[in-house]
Amino acid sequence: MSAPTGRRDEDGSEGALTAPDDGDSEHEPRPPGPGAASAPRVTWRKLTVLPVVLVLVLLATWLWFRQASLDALSENALARGAVTKALWQHIQLTAISTFFVLIIAIPLGILLTRRTFRKATPVAMAFANMGQATPALGLLALLVIWLGIGRRSALIGIIIYAILPVLSNTIAGLKANDPTLLEAARGIGMSPTGVLTRVELPLAVPLILAGVRTALVLNVGTATLAVFGGGGGLGVLITTGITSQRMPVLVLGSVLTVALALLVDWLASLAELLLRPRGLEVGT
Repeated sequence: MSAPTGRRDEDGSEGALTAPDDGDSEHEPRPPGPGAASAPRVTWRKLTVLPVVLVLVLLATWLWFRQASLDALSENALARGAVTKALWQHIQLTAISTFFVLIIAIPLGILLTRRTFRKATPVAMAFANMGQATPALGLLALLVIWLGIGRRSALIGIIIYAILPVLSNTIAGLKANDPTLLEAARGIGMSPTGVLTRVELPLAVPLILAGVRTALVLNVGTATLAVFGGGGGLGVLITTGITSQRMPVLVLGSVLTVALALLVDWLASLAELLLRPRGLEVGT
């Protein structure tokens, strides 16, 4: 074994003793520097694959629809901008119902994880489970009997049906937080509101967003039943195609509904990736 050798500086003085390089140091892992480039959150495949598929499906449907023979009843069902009106009504039903689901379910989930209201969690979850366990069409029928025909009945039914995933994921996300992190935040003098907004909610964001994504897709599907309560939407085309046995009308309404659901799910998945806190990506 060779003895450690001294390093002589430029001024001739003896430097610190250093061990000879035995060649193993090059195999030791080195942590990346602060300037190392991080992997992008959203890849080009994520941005392009599904939109391209949807465009191709819609284009194929349009080409098929152009050559399909339409009788007077089909033309009347699709005339005067009926397709555009039904699609816009469906988007409105989905957006409005999702907005109310968020402002109801997320604050309620936060409230039910506080010590004062924790005992009410089983009761609230039981009502949320009842809302989703009830058949959507039966729930809508009861609301129509109570509130009358109109968009309000349809919206309330869609909201009740979609509260469960957001509420349960909010509660699960907040309960999954490490208690030692919360104690550390309180130990450095953070207020309860600060702990909630700066520690608990950011850590629960992935689960909450997953629940929102599920609720969005549920709302798109449930909104097709709004036609039975006078709420409009793409369900008008689907029910017209079924009752009158007009395949072009049925196919058009069904394809637009499926395309809208996939598009909403894709947008929600992008939001899920972009809104995830950077700190939760360590080690992934």
